[in-house]
Amino acid sequence: MSPLLSIEGISKGFSSAGRRVAALDNISLTIAAGETLGLVGASGSGKSTLSRILLRLLSCDAGAIRFEGDDWLTLTGAALRRRRARMQMVFQDPLAAFNPLATVGSVLDDPLRIHAVVSKDRRAGEIVTLLDRVGLAADHAGRPVRALSGGQRQRVAIARAIATRPSLLVLDEAVSALDVTVRGRILELLVDLQKQQGIACLFISHDLAVVRAVSHRIAVMDGGRIVETGPAAAVVAAPQSEAARALVAAVPRLVTDSS
Repeated sequence: MSPLLSIEGISKGFSSAGRRVAALDNISLTIAAGETLGLVGASGSGKSTLSRILLRLLSCDAGAIRFEGDDWLTLTGAALRRRRARMQMVFQDPLAAFNPLATVGSVLDDPLRIHAVVSKDRRAGEIVTLLDRVGLAADHAGRPVRALSGGQRQRVAIARAIATRPSLLVLDEAVSALDVTVRGRILELLVDLQKQQGIACLFISHDLAVVRAVSHRIAVMDGGRIVETGPAAAVVAAPQSEAARALVAAVPRLVTDSS
C-alpha cells in the first residue's frame, strides 16, 4: 500500500553573506494514513523549512513530494487550491495566524466557505460541531479570538485545520508556547482526534518528550539532514545518532533524594 505522503530527496539552499547554505540536504520521509511521524531536531536543523515546502509556502531546489497519489509540487492554480483542503497546518502562535479582530465563528466559517465543505445553511451547525470536537462550547463562536486564552486559541486553530476534513495535519511547534498543563490537554486532544478521524500528523518539535507522547515513529534532523528514524520508543530508549542522544539528554528528569 502506498504511503499517504512520500517526500523524496528534498533539498533547499539559501544565500547568506555571499555563500550558499544548505538548509535541507536530500530529505526523504514517508507517512502512512493515520500515522503520526514526529520530526525533531535542534533550532536551525531544517524542520520548519521542510514544513513550509510541504505546505507549498516555499519552493525547493530538488526532490519530489507525492501526497494522496498526486505529484504535489507540480499542482498549480485551482487544482492546488482544491487539494490544499486535504493538508492543513497548525502553527506555533495561533494569534499570529488569525485576524485578532475576528470572531471564532468567522475563523471557522472561512475554510467551510472557501472549500465548500458544507452548504451555506449548514455552516453554523458545522461550526458548533467543530467546537465540540475540540472541547469548546458553542457560545465560543461569538467570542473574539483575542479574548481567548492561549489554549483555547490553539483549540480553535485545530478546529480550523480539521474543518476541511484533511487526511494530514502538519503541526509546527504547535504546543511549545503553551504551559505544561494546557500542553498536555492539547496533546490528548490531538491523539483523540486521530483515533476518531484517522488523520495522519507530521508533528514538528524540538522537544523529544512531547514528540514521544504522540508519535508512532520519530525522525531526527541535524544540519538539514535526517540522521535517524525509527519507532518512537526505540529512538528515545536507544538513540543511535549524536543529535538524538543530545535531544534525549535534554529531556528534564525528576531528581529525588532517597537519603
